Amino acid sequence: MRRIDVPCLVDIEQTAASLHAHAIPEGIELRPGDRVLVHGAPSHVAFGERVQLQCRATVIRATALERWWTQLTSLLEFTALYEVGFERRETP
Repeated sequence: MRRIDVPCLVDIEQTAASLHAHAIPEGIELRPGDRVLVHGAPSHVAFGERVQLQCRATVIRATALERWWTQLTSLLEFTALYEVGFERRETP
C-alpha cells in the first residue's frame, strides 16, 4: 500500500515571535523519502495570526530504492554543512 489517507494536525503561525508551518500526520510513522500531501490547509496566514486545524493528508510511501537514495543524499548534504581544513600555524 503506497498511499494512505490519515488525519493531520496543521499548525501555521506568522508572528514576530515565530514563522512556521507544521503538518503532523496522525497514527503513522514517517520514514525517509515518504511524501505528505495535506488537503484543505490554508495557503496564506496574515501577519500576526496563528491557525491550528484538523485536515486530511495522503502519505505516499517511498519505495526501498527511494528510501536508500534519500538516506544517501542526506548524508552528503550533511557533510556540506561543515568544512574541515588544516592550515599551518605561524609560530613567533
